[in-house]
Amino acid sequence: MNKKYLLIIFLIVFVFGYYLGQTEKPLLIKPAPSEKADMSLFWETWDLVKEKYVNQINDQDLVYGAIKGMVNALGDPYSAFMTPEENKQFEEDMQGSFEGIGAEIGIRDGVLTIIAPLEGMPAEKAGIKAGDKVIKVNDKSTAEMTLNEAVRLIRGPRGTTVSLTILRNGEAQEIKIVRNQIDIKSVKLEQKENNIIYIDINGFLQDTSQEFTIAAAQVLLLNPKGIILDLRNNPGGYLDQAIEVTGWFVDKGEVVVIEEFGDNKQTEHKAFGNASLKKYPLVVLVNQGSASGSEILAGALRDLRSTKLIGEKTFGKGSVQELENLENKSSLRITIAKWLTPNGYSIHEKGLEPDLAMIDDPKTEDVDEQLEEAMKILE
Repeated sequence: MNKKYLLIIFLIVFVFGYYLGQTEKPLLIKPAPSEKADMSLFWETWDLVKEKYVNQINDQDLVYGAIKGMVNALGDPYSAFMTPEENKQFEEDMQGSFEGIGAEIGIRDGVLTIIAPLEGMPAEKAGIKAGDKVIKVNDKSTAEMTLNEAVRLIRGPRGTTVSLTILRNGEAQEIKIVRNQIDIKSVKLEQKENNIIYIDINGFLQDTSQEFTIAAAQVLLLNPKGIILDLRNNPGGYLDQAIEVTGWFVDKGEVVVIEEFGDNKQTEHKAFGNASLKKYPLVVLVNQGSASGSEILAGALRDLRSTKLIGEKTFGKGSVQELENLENKSSLRITIAKWLTPNGYSIHEKGLEPDLAMIDDPKTEDVDEQLEEAMKILE
């Protein structure tokens, strides 16, 4: 069964339409008749590599490399082919438990960029911030590095160290991070002063909707004066999870997000919840680490409820990926569409502008000015 994702991190590549065989050449190729692809150059290169390369090589590795090269040719950082090992890693990430530094990364304007450090994780504790440009991983330049390669280098067993050279405000600095176990609880609720409820969603993982249902039950019991929904540094995740959460705030049947495909066809995704939290005043916090699913939620709430967004311009990741499971537990995540807010606005590479712009001030990190402003609005 296909699953749709709106992630920034990781990798992917389209499949040639060939598979391993037992003939003289280990691949059978089925190019689309309309493309009239001349595969002779591919086979000529294959034969020369097999004949002349100095080291021993594995045919399957060559196949994986060829597939990855094809998908990379799309020029889309969100489409990627995942080997069985990478696919397993991806599944662990979506379950919310893995070992690494606890940060989402992506390619922005051709540069490896920190989308969001996860709260309380090693990356955040070491001083990594959303928007940091990663120019080196250890001593290796990221100039020609794919997301796949970056993830493999940054990931690692707990207790080991990785060095990231980042560019921030035009200045380069090296930050050493000790990897650890990353266990993500995607929903956190707090009762603030004057019975205002603060809900932090840091990602849309497999169990986010379930976690939010528990939080929503608490909200209804407390009957708050208002709700602050914090989507800062939320890099996205599963599309269906974002839609389910939106359903707590908008009427059933309301269009939450519109998928627009390459042929200009559109598919509407509608809320199917009970809108139990719609009656409460709501403010949403966003920043440049808010991407994908969090932009869907924020955009829908602003279009459908005129909800105020406070903070910084969001990341601008508005494309939809579909995951296809392939042979021997490999997979393909490929961009199939772009999404629009209910009013038809496309945030891809543009982001959502906040209604009240407030930039995080590093000199006052002990004071959450954006949160304080949201509290004032609801009081």
